[in-house]
This record gives sequence, C-alpha cells and structure tokens, in this order.
Amino acid sequence: MNVFFVAEVTAAQRQSAGSGWQMLAIYALLFAGMWFLLVAPQRKKQKSQLKMIEELKSGDRVVTTSGIVGTIANVKGQMFILKIADDTKIEIFRSYIQAKLDKADKGEKGE
Repeated sequence: MNVFFVAEVTAAQRQSAGSGWQMLAIYALLFAGMWFLLVAPQRKKQKSQLKMIEELKSGDRVVTTSGIVGTIANVKGQMFILKIADDTKIEIFRSYIQAKLDKADKGEKGE
C-alpha cells in the first residue's frame, strides 16, 4: 500500500508543477497584451509629438498645453518665443507645445 501512496503523491506533485508553468504562461500573455494595447501606442504618439516639435520654425502658429495660442517669433535652443498679441511675447519651453495649427485654424476673425 505504501507504493501506491508514493505514486499518488508524485503524480500530484507533477500536476501542481505543470499548473505553475501554465500560470506563468498566462501572466506572460497578459503582460504582452497590456504592452501592445497601452504602452506601444503611447510611445508611438510620443515619437510623433517629438517629431512635430522638432519641425517647428518661426512663423508657425501653435497651441500650448495650457491653451495659449500664438505664433512662433523666434527659436532659442529649448525655448520658443511666442507672439500672443501685438506687443506681447512670451518664452515657453518646447515641451509645452501641444499642437501646430493649420492655416484654416486661425480663428473666427481670419486673423
């Protein structure tokens, strides 16, 4: 009878070891799924944002992350000088530019 008991214990141990690998595989698949659904699109968006900022030049109309709309008057290293009104200019870091506005986005008055 002891031989059968030992055989049952080793079979149970083999079964639990197999379920450990299965759980590891499930976790790996979940991680890969989360990566492709969340992280990869965010990185793609970040790369396109950096490319857009690098291509900006004087005269481009932009909107900042705080909602300020202006025209780039000058580029100084990591800073832009934005003209937001006739006699009003501000300095802003490149990273705070949210989007470049097209010619059609100039506003209601057609400024």
